[in-house]
Amino acid sequence: MEMAAVARCRVGRTLPAAVTGFLLCLAGGCSEPVVIPAWDPSAFRDLATLEFRTVGPDEGPHWSRVWLVVVDGAVYVRLGSRAAGRMRANTTAPFVAVRIGGREYPRVRATDSPQEATRVAAAMASKYPSDLLVRHLSHPSTMRLEPEAESAP
Repeated sequence: MEMAAVARCRVGRTLPAAVTGFLLCLAGGCSEPVVIPAWDPSAFRDLATLEFRTVGPDEGPHWSRVWLVVVDGAVYVRLGSRAAGRMRANTTAPFVAVRIGGREYPRVRATDSPQEATRVAAAMASKYPSDLLVRHLSHPSTMRLEPEAESAP
């Protein structure tokens, strides 16, 4: 992996975020983007990360990068404390914008799915070797992401 990719992940972050960014880079989060023409969970299965945009009442728009898994044909993310807090404060809830597969989907429903937390955690552990460390951090929210009709071409 080139050092420039690692540096891009770490710039301007606090130590815990820098460690998370570095782990995302190791998992392929800093690789060249793959372009997938439409929302297709089966095509997203091998992608390492997605980004979602929340809009905070004070800070405005903010993009967060997280790991993703596909379970039973649906896209799920497991959120750490900071991302879960942003999701709770999101003024556009239950909608976020999502960047995945080289495209941006402006209106994606993010549904809290605590009943899937165990299955999503197992899928994360299977997909991401560095989850061996990350799974011990707090993950207060598991979300299912589904695009609105106008977001899915």
